Amino acid sequence: MHTDRTLLFDHLWEDYRTVTPSAEAIHRILGAEEGQRIVNDHIALRTFNLDPVGLEALAAHFTSLGYYCGGDYHFEAKKLYARHYEHPDPLAPKVFISELLTEQCSPELQSIARTLVDEVKPESVKADNFLYSGRHWHLDYATYQALLAESEYAAWLAAWGFRANHFTVSINQLGQYHSVEAINQLLKANGYRVNDSGGEVKGSPEELLEQSSTMADRMPVRFTDRTATIPSCFYEFALRYTDASGKLYPGFVAASADKIFESTHSG
Repeated sequence: MHTDRTLLFDHLWEDYRTVTPSAEAIHRILGAEEGQRIVNDHIALRTFNLDPVGLEALAAHFTSLGYYCGGDYHFEAKKLYARHYEHPDPLAPKVFISELLTEQCSPELQSIARTLVDEVKPESVKADNFLYSGRHWHLDYATYQALLAESEYAAWLAAWGFRANHFTVSINQLGQYHSVEAINQLLKANGYRVNDSGGEVKGSPEELLEQSSTMADRMPVRFTDRTATIPSCFYEFALRYTDASGKLYPGFVAASADKIFESTHSG
C-alpha cells in the first residue's frame, strides 16, 4: 500500500483522466485558461461486497494513510452501502467508497459477481496500484448487458473495475466561481452535458452541501468478444457550507449522492 498520499492521488488521477478526457479539458478551462487553483474535494470508488474486494479492503489503502470513517450511507433502491473517509488535513481529498449489496440482487447477478470476483488474486488487493488497476476479470459483452439490465452500478463496475469513478472540483477553493449554478453554466457553454437527475444542482445550503456533475464520457471498452463504447467516468463539483461549529461540512447527502450515481447512466 502507498505510504505517500499525494502519490496515490496522482496515480488515481492519471488513470482516471485516460478514460475521462472531458475532465482534463474542464480542468484546463478552469485552471490554465482562467488561472484558478483546482483542489480535489473527493473521489469515489465502487466495489462488490464480496471478499477479497469489499469496501473495507479498499478503505484499508486510505486508513493506512491516516484516514478515518466520517459517515455511512444507505441507498436502498440501488442496493448500495457507502462510507466516506476523511483525513485530519482538511485539504486532503475525502474518499467516498460504495459497495453493491449483492445478496439483495437476483441469483443471476449474484452468480456473475461471484464468478468475476473469484478471478481477483487476494494479494493484488493489497498492492500499491490496486485502486487504479482496472478490471481483474474476463467479461464478455452479453454478461455486461445482463448486469446492465438489473444494475447499472454492477455493469459499470464489471466493465471498468477498480479506479476512481469521479474526481470532484472544490468550488470553495475556486477564485472566480462561487456557485454550482455558475459552474453548470460554464460546463454547458463549453458543450458538456450536466446530470439533471433530481435537478442540475443537488443538495442545498440547508443541507450544507451542493453538488453537480457532468454525464460520464463514453469510451471504448475491450470485452472478451468485442469492443463497445460505454459510459466511463465523470467530473463532479462540490460547494460546502459551514456547520454550527464554523467548519466546512465534511460529509455527504445521501439523496444527492443517489442522483450523482446516475452520472454513469447511458440515457
